[in-house]
Amino acid sequence: MKHMLRLVPLLLLCGLLAGCLYPKELRKQSQAASGEYILIVQNAIDAYKAKTGVLPIKNSSETTPHYEKYPIDFKKLEGRYLSEVPSNAFEKGGTATYVLVDVETKPTVKMMDIPSFQQVLELQREVDSYKIKNGSLPLGGEAAPGFHQIDYGKLGRAKLEVPSVYTRSMMLPLLLTGEGEVVIDYAPEIMRLIDKEGLAGGLNAQQDLRELLVQKSFFVPARSVAYRWQGGSPVPAGTLHE
Repeated sequence: MKHMLRLVPLLLLCGLLAGCLYPKELRKQSQAASGEYILIVQNAIDAYKAKTGVLPIKNSSETTPHYEKYPIDFKKLEGRYLSEVPSNAFEKGGTATYVLVDVETKPTVKMMDIPSFQQVLELQREVDSYKIKNGSLPLGGEAAPGFHQIDYGKLGRAKLEVPSVYTRSMMLPLLLTGEGEVVIDYAPEIMRLIDKEGLAGGLNAQQDLRELLVQKSFFVPARSVAYRWQGGSPVPAGTLHE
């Protein structure tokens, strides 16, 4: 009995350690699964394009934001080109919308995070309602030319930040464009990547820095504007629909 009692603290410690390690292992498994899904869908896209000469995408308008413009139409793939839609896809009740980037040169499969997208849309509705009621936007301080922080006090709500799909421990703030569009500020993530990879010396003021995130990840930056390299920092530019 005494021997068993001495084992109890050790068992509890093991349980605590397992609990601490599990989220990291879970993230690794999730990342591995995402990579497998991406590869499977990419193969299906390539086969469909080779067979039909077109891409299996849903219709979108000219005003659709850049990284939301080419959502994959799984109905055109399932069966002949794809045995099953990935379990993390929106069509299966998952948290990702599968999209294509670089459609003119090398169509590449990526994912867009739905939870953060939905959070931004909910806040957008609050901003729109405030503008209708007050005739102005709930603007806070200027974050960059043409971009402002959001005055959450005017909205009567707590500050909203969304979890980054690139660094899970990072929370990203939201900004307002001059047109009243709520967008996610990816500057912290872009700067983190530039510093990590030592990319600053090869950047120019014309390129869209969001492409760096897309190249290094399975995900596209949802609800985002372009970023330009100015004064040693990524600066938001343009509108959501450019």
